[in-house]
Amino acid sequence: MGVEVKTLEEIMSKWKNILRLNDWDLHLKIVEKEWRKSGDIKIDTSNRNAVMLINKNPKCTNLEELVVHELLHLKLWGMDQMIEELINQIFGENEDDKKREFAMNQFFGILEPTVEDLAKAFLKANGCEEELSLGILNKLIDDEIGIN
Repeated sequence: MGVEVKTLEEIMSKWKNILRLNDWDLHLKIVEKEWRKSGDIKIDTSNRNAVMLINKNPKCTNLEELVVHELLHLKLWGMDQMIEELINQIFGENEDDKKREFAMNQFFGILEPTVEDLAKAFLKANGCEEELSLGILNKLIDDEIGIN
């Protein structure tokens, strides 16, 4: 499944308003090379700019869900950074430290499913009829039956 820039820009504009992100300058970049992610967002809070990266061939089939998911990361960015800084203050910044690694894994293990649940809830509340992804379950299923 390829992506259309115009469609993604329309979705971003719609959800920028719904999620009250109108004070942000949002930009879109399609990742043309092979990439393990469907999407990501890079954020510069100093001038309220963000760039949404979307895989030219995302694994998910619901582009609106993908866009909302990434925009929710923007919405939660301040809290995300505060918790990461707290972990760094407690455990240090050595990425080889097992205690720090455990804390970061716990944090991201909560953050990602929460963002995914919120994305699905917002989409459902706004009348999205397209099938929503199974998220992490898709990878577990593919791994189990040897699709990768």
